[in-house]
Amino acid sequence: MSRNAHPAGPRHGDVLPDAHPANRPADLNALDPGIWPASASRRDGVLQLGGRPVTELVAEHRTPALFLDEDDVRGRARAYRSSFAGVDVYYAGKAFLCTTVARWIADEGLGLDVCTGGELAVALAAGFPAERIGVHGNNKSLSELTRAVAAGVGHIVVDSFVEIERLARIATEHGVRQRVFVRVTVGVEAHTHEFIATAHEDQKFGFSLRDGAAARAAAAVLAEPSLELGGLHSHIGSQIFETAGFEVAAHRVVGLAATIRDVHGFEVPEINLGGGLGIAYISGDDPETPKQTLERLQGIVEVECASVGLRLPQLSVEPGRAIVGPSGVTVYEVGTVKDVTLDGGLVRKYVSVDGGMSDNIRTALYDADYTCVVANRASSAAPALARVVGKHCESGDVVVRDTWLPADVAPGDLIAVAATGAYCRSMASNYNHVPRPPVVAVRDGASHVLVRRETEEDLLRLDLGVAQ
Repeated sequence: MSRNAHPAGPRHGDVLPDAHPANRPADLNALDPGIWPASASRRDGVLQLGGRPVTELVAEHRTPALFLDEDDVRGRARAYRSSFAGVDVYYAGKAFLCTTVARWIADEGLGLDVCTGGELAVALAAGFPAERIGVHGNNKSLSELTRAVAAGVGHIVVDSFVEIERLARIATEHGVRQRVFVRVTVGVEAHTHEFIATAHEDQKFGFSLRDGAAARAAAAVLAEPSLELGGLHSHIGSQIFETAGFEVAAHRVVGLAATIRDVHGFEVPEINLGGGLGIAYISGDDPETPKQTLERLQGIVEVECASVGLRLPQLSVEPGRAIVGPSGVTVYEVGTVKDVTLDGGLVRKYVSVDGGMSDNIRTALYDADYTCVVANRASSAAPALARVVGKHCESGDVVVRDTWLPADVAPGDLIAVAATGAYCRSMASNYNHVPRPPVVAVRDGASHVLVRRETEEDLLRLDLGVAQ
């Protein structure tokens, strides 16, 4: 079993893998520019984000808090939009979505991919152009489909035969011809965690190529007067650094497009290769630039189309993490520090912070790696093997599993964890009745709250047993 996979079972969060700490860093105060947002720097030893010292940000917004570098988000969105002409880019809202971020994405000219009625509601509340919204999901309800059609979304990705029937009926009732994509399961095993690989056969998404379901789904869409086959969609996983999987996926999706042309005389106008493009969480992670990625994907599709004599379709992608992930930094306050002696006499510092798995479940769920630093000061102390843990009643409540921190790390210090913009706040919970932290935008020395901190009153508001 790879170190990035958990044993299946109800106690997997309690089963910690063997330690795999990185080499001791030469400078514990350094900030790897490939991991931290563009505005991150140190001044007088204090971490700066968006032109503000984190000590000031914490004094204003308290901890824990997720700080989002607005210029960094916009710059990454702009890089995808401008890197390669002719590629449609949809921001995958599941990474993190609020009305302000949706407006940033709209400003930068991207489309938006949503996968629930709630995400669609946020997009519409933000005034996001409906024609630039794609709707995803394996189990869209009748009300979600109806709302999407009524709103005039650009396309809906169909995921089952029953959904095709439902959507055709809804589109007919609304007197529209709804553009749809067929989600294709291409049978490609991405080099990623089992829980975030999405193209192998034994999973819930899409229509299988292997058993002919994808071809039958395309035929079913073409047979419905109220539906328009706008394209084919595939997605092979998340946190992917290599394009080899995309090459196989493109080969198979283009093969299906050629079959649709040959059988139905219809050329599929668009192929969406999904998202899942990786980012750097720790030193050594080396993701490609948007330009490199899009050029490779475009080249792959061109070669595959030429091999079957197919006219080149529009290409689209759905980066989410790659746009918002590196832009976020979560800042915690240290509460307790304890030294634990391990087998062989090795000592690990357990550094407990005022958040944890309720604001970042990824370490427990995926064995995700993170980079962190002491943010309120520089230190010349020797490196100490450390594990940053949360305040929840779970042994698997780990924020950064294996890292090096200054040996003098102490209660009251601030710990900043990089690359938390994606899937941390969006997957957050109220486990142990801990209120979720705020999301705060930083830019040009100013900060403003995008999503406010929850309060205990928020937690009690839905509890009908509370005395009125």
